[in-house]
Amino acid sequence: MPHNSTAPDVRVSVVVPVYRSRSILAELVRRVSQSLARQTFEIVLVHDCGPDDSWEVIQDLSREYQSVRGVNLRRNVGQHNALMAGLHYARGNIVVTIDDDLQHAPEDIPKLVAEVEKGFDLCYASFRNRKHAMWKRMGSRLNDQLAVVLLDKPKGLYLSPFRAMRRSVRDEVIKYGGPSVYLDGLLLAVTSNISSVELDHYSRADGDGGYTLRRSVSLLLKMSTISSILPLRLATLAGFLLAGLGAFLVVAFVAQRFIWNAMPVGWSSIVVTALILGGGQLVAIGIIGEYVGRIFLEVRKSPQYTISATTDLDEPQDA
Repeated sequence: MPHNSTAPDVRVSVVVPVYRSRSILAELVRRVSQSLARQTFEIVLVHDCGPDDSWEVIQDLSREYQSVRGVNLRRNVGQHNALMAGLHYARGNIVVTIDDDLQHAPEDIPKLVAEVEKGFDLCYASFRNRKHAMWKRMGSRLNDQLAVVLLDKPKGLYLSPFRAMRRSVRDEVIKYGGPSVYLDGLLLAVTSNISSVELDHYSRADGDGGYTLRRSVSLLLKMSTISSILPLRLATLAGFLLAGLGAFLVVAFVAQRFIWNAMPVGWSSIVVTALILGGGQLVAIGIIGEYVGRIFLEVRKSPQYTISATTDLDEPQDA
């Protein structure tokens, strides 16, 4: 899509993926507008085809606030793909992403923007006291440790959905055209000039979040297989280790049979070999299957998202 050279000079774009949050949106827009009142800004609300009437609320807000721009997706594609849709429409020199549930305070947006203005390409929010369920916090810790290994993430950097980036970083990120998106992986591949700001975290203003255990596992698989080939290398290493273990067990069982004769002939070796090799092969096949599946989706040109309606938006701001 062509770059819109006539886009107004917007200093800050705030991109918000919206899912099942109709009762929160008006308050979110009001607080974002107050926090950025001293500068030119826009709020891009991307409705991720949720089950409520959030899109109608977005349309009403776009009529009430000149700064609000809405994007309605035809189907639910998940937070990261919805963010990519919003990034394509963002016109600001600095682009901020924030969740729609007010667990991130809109009043903290200027703090993230200030870090980017100091010279950093990207700034993440880190939180003093996260108001998430225990399983989400544990999953986040696992995700954090894996990101250090798979994405070469700096230790201690929390990959928060509340982040600010330079427009030039956004321009590089939206060049990615694959159907499965892990935004933090793309950002870390673009720049290492990253800062973070410690902020407070709050309870969800209303309702339940859209991230279920299934969605969290799906996101973990995206991170593991989209941005790194390390899982394939680990599967290869596991194959060598299992082969070595098999050779060791062969020697051990032969020695046991002729020296101690303490176990039924053949039973132990068959069970152990079947469990070890069968389990290892299934894990390796599963990993390969994830990569092959993503290659298939990319080859058939599956879209990241499809848009059914917008609130009088200009052309997407492609690089």
